[in-house]
Amino acid sequence: MKSFPKPLCTKDETDYLIRCKAGDKEARDKLIEHNLRLVAHIVKKYNMVDKETDDLISIGTIGLIKAIDTFDDEKGIRLATYASRCIDNELLMMLRSNKRLNKEVYLYDPIGSDREGNEINLLDIIEETDTDIIGDIILEEDIRKLYCVIGKVLTDREREIISLRYGLVNKKEVTQREIANKLGISRSYVSRIEKKALRKLRECFD
Repeated sequence: MKSFPKPLCTKDETDYLIRCKAGDKEARDKLIEHNLRLVAHIVKKYNMVDKETDDLISIGTIGLIKAIDTFDDEKGIRLATYASRCIDNELLMMLRSNKRLNKEVYLYDPIGSDREGNEINLLDIIEETDTDIIGDIILEEDIRKLYCVIGKVLTDREREIISLRYGLVNKKEVTQREIANKLGISRSYVSRIEKKALRKLRECFD
């Protein structure tokens, strides 16, 4: 990671974010360049023999770029936190794609031996533990994707209502009536906004 520039200080990052939001390409490039260390750090978790580190960094960088293009500083989280989710999401998407192509081989590949010296594979582990490992990976990816797209496709009001309704970003789940009282609008209006927001989010997963 020594070849990557150091992260920006808070002041410079804020300045570049403002300029980037205004369409400054140079500021956008700076934000990408100075967050490549974050990509490299996250890539370390994905130790895959069939993928070169440079390839993983390229895939992670796509997630970083998406994060910078959709980042909303009004959400109350740091760019690095948001970008980490998007980078992870991009890498998990690649992982899921690989598993779909190589699922049969992957499940039957030997991964070690038991105490008696018998060869075991991943399918043996899944059958013994009754755990849907691939399903867990897909679920985690979908959750990360949700956090990446929610700030891009929803309006501020829709995002606020969905966050409150479903307890996103460490919020507590609340009822439509509680949201209506909090925002000073009718419960039926909250319901309409919620349905519209959910429809937008579903379209991102189709």
